[in-house]
This record gives sequence, structure tokens and C-alpha cells, in this order.
Amino acid sequence: MSDETEVQESTERSREPERLTEIRFDDFPIPTEILAGLKDLGNVYCTPLQAEILPLVLAGRDVVCVARTGSGKTAAFLVSLFAGVLSIPDRRADIPSALIVAPTQDLCLRIYEEAKSLGRYTGLDLAMAVRGQDDQGQGLALHENAALVVGTPGGVIDFYKKGLLKTEGIRFLVIDEAERLFTQRLAGDMRYLLRKIPHSRERVSVLFSGVLSYRVLAVTYDFMNLPDFVTTTPDQVRTNDIDQSLFHVSSEEKPRLLLALLQRESWNRAILFVNSGEEAESLSQKLKDHGLAAEGVIGELPQNKRRNLMARFKGGKLKILVTTDDVARGIHVEDITLVVNYRLPQDGGTYLRRLGRVTVPGRAISFASEGDAFFIEPIEQKLGYKIPVLWPQEDWFKEEPAVQAAPSEENETPAEPERRHPKEKREGIPFLTGKKVVFSSEPGGVFGLAVQPKAGPPSEPGRPQKRKKRHRSRPRKQKPASNAPAETPPPAAEA
Repeated sequence: MSDETEVQESTERSREPERLTEIRFDDFPIPTEILAGLKDLGNVYCTPLQAEILPLVLAGRDVVCVARTGSGKTAAFLVSLFAGVLSIPDRRADIPSALIVAPTQDLCLRIYEEAKSLGRYTGLDLAMAVRGQDDQGQGLALHENAALVVGTPGGVIDFYKKGLLKTEGIRFLVIDEAERLFTQRLAGDMRYLLRKIPHSRERVSVLFSGVLSYRVLAVTYDFMNLPDFVTTTPDQVRTNDIDQSLFHVSSEEKPRLLLALLQRESWNRAILFVNSGEEAESLSQKLKDHGLAAEGVIGELPQNKRRNLMARFKGGKLKILVTTDDVARGIHVEDITLVVNYRLPQDGGTYLRRLGRVTVPGRAISFASEGDAFFIEPIEQKLGYKIPVLWPQEDWFKEEPAVQAAPSEENETPAEPERRHPKEKREGIPFLTGKKVVFSSEPGGVFGLAVQPKAGPPSEPGRPQKRKKRHRSRPRKQKPASNAPAETPPPAAEA
């Protein structure tokens, strides 16, 4: 390599994010087919995570890694899997050799697309096993020539039970986002799946998790072979390179302040974090009403719509995504220069994972309202310093769209009285519903209330008001006793 080339590569590396190391991918025994795919993607130097994991997995060791978003974990395990599969001397072409399990279809799709790009020169076929896919078509691919399968727990189990996925040839296993896969809802499926693949001594397993919970640790003991632990915690995010600000603002003023900041700040793409899908839809609609290219990404969004939405976001037609932490884990987009914590997370680890979305140098803005201000302390304890507090100026607040003015008295037309359905329920005291109630101190009033009798129709002067006829029931004529005279009245009843 010439000196000129080395200087050029050093200059290019210096322009890359500082999370890259001096270690190159070609420093490891990686097949040239994989290196060519890495080069096409612009991956020459390793991240700290990749530099630590690759030598372990390539040596055939199990690894448990605590990793954050943006640490390069997907490329790390894909390189390891492709290299491992290509090294199998007696590999069968009709059954898969590697399996990747992820918690959501979105994440599986992202891994699948990245695997296709990275492994384009390997000649290895890929397949997805998720619920909702075409069983016949996917089954044919899985059965005939797929070397690597990406799927959700439910999808993999469905394909296995239908005979579309054979698991006896699995030699490499990746479990991504284990803290979500081994929740109470999915733990049963995962343990069932792990019992249907070869024993841990016959395969290489790599597990990634955001946190090492008790459930995750139990899996490492039961289904892995003395793994090495690699920790790249969220603390390693270069928070000093991210401009952070905290605004104390009421819930009512949040939307107005957000609109003002989005106009004042300089940003390319932005992610806004909320706590629910309903809030994501509501906030994104408010932003769209003010002419901003925003969409809410929620878990219930259909797969095709979400795929189209992410394509628009990557292409720059969509500038703002409003989402939750769970959904955001399946979003992998570069050049996000602004993160807004519209709702503060409840712990410091989640806050740091959100910051990991920012392309350095970038901007992170947090809102602390009356409902979540007490989350500031654990966040700052995790950071190790206080987040700078800014106070907005009065002219920052963007006015809400003007409400349509009411018609003037001159042009005002009487509104048609509202018609109520006869069966429509009305609010009020149940047993007084539909009756006119007045305050009363007379006996018979209920809590100071009395039912006012309905007023009859007004009577004309000089004409007596007609009285309503009362229908009196006549007393039943009693029959005389059979052995008494007819004129003798019956004896009086005893008291």
C-alpha cells in the first residue's frame, strides 16, 4: 500500500464517527467474499464492539454481549455467521446452517435486508420465517437452498411445525434483543425453539441484550456453552459530543414549544419519543397540521405501510418520526441529527439509548412537565452530570391555529335546536332524569330539590278551564251471604 493511499484512508477514517477503531475487518480471517460486501457498504474499520466480538466468534466461542443501538452489532454477527457457514466442510445445501431470532417483524426485515447486502458475493441464500408470510413460497426457499434464516419466535415455530423448516443442521445461532425475547409473553416460545435445535456443544451461539436481566442470565446458563461476556453499555455513548438541553414546560405548552424549537433548530432528520401509540398519532397529526412532514410509527401499523414510511424517511421525503421506545428498536436510519424526548424516559439507560440514535455531532432536547419531572434525577445519575436547563423566551411559542370566529349578531342565524333520540341517556340524577328540577325547602324535596309540576296550556280569558275527568273506580257490589237476609248488611270486619 502506497503512502498516498494510507494518507487518504487515514483522512477518510478521521471523517468517520469517532466510534471507529484502528482495527480493520481484513485483519481477521474473514473470507474475501464477505470483505467485498463490507467494502461496498463502506465498512473498512471496526467499531469497538465488532473488534471485540469478531475474534471470539470466529474462534468458535459463545458470546453474550450487552450492546446498544448503533454499536455495529448487526454487522458483527452477520460477518461471523457468513464466515462460519462458509467454513463448514460438509454443509448440506437443503437445510439451513444459521438461525437469527429477533422479537419483531420489523427488526427481522432490517436484518434480512442488511444480510442480503453484506452477503451478496457469498452465494448463500437467505429466507425469512415470520407470521403472515406466504407459507408455500417461503417453505420452498427454506427447504431447498436457504443457508441462513431470520425469523420471529412464533414464525420459526410455525414453519417448524409445518415441516417447512428443518433445524437439525443449525450450527450458528444469534438471539437479538434477548431482553424482549425472554419476557413472560415470549419466554415459552423461545425455550421451545431452543430445544428443537442442536445442543449448545454442537453450535456457536451469540446473544445480544440491552440489559442482563435474571431471565437472560438463566438462558445463558441453560442453553449456551460457557459464553464470554462483552459489555458495551450505553455509558459508552459519547454524550459530550451531543448538545443536550432540558426545558421545564407544562403539558399544555409542550406542543407550542415543540413547534417553535423545530423552526429555530437546524436539523436534518428527527425522532420524537412519546410513551404510547395514541400519543404518537396525535402529536404527528398536530405537526402535519402545521405543515411539517411527520408521521407516527406505532406497533399496530401494517407491515407494507411501515416499510413505505421508512423508505420515505430514509429518502428524505419524511423528516420527522414520532414513535415509542419499543417500536424505535426496529428503526435503523443514519443521519438523525435531532432527538426530542417529548416524554422523558423513566430510567437513565433508556435515555442513553435514545441519545445513541443521534449522529455525532447532534442535538437532544428533553421536555420535563409536571407528570415526568421526577425522572430527571435517575437520568442525570446515569449521565454523571446535570443536563443544561434552558428557559424559552415568550416569543418562541408558536401560536396555535386560530379557531373559526363565531358569526356576528347581524349575520347570525338561529341554530336548529338539537334533536335528542328518545332513548338517549341524559346526565343527571337517575330518578329525576327528564324532569324539571327546582330548588325547594318544602317537604318532599330531595337534597333541597323538588320536582316542578308541568304547566298546563294557558287558558283563554273569560273561559273556565276545563278540569280533567277523574275516573273513579266503583266499589264492587258484594253478594249477600246465602243463609242471611238480603237486606241485612254483612257484619263489620274485625280490627
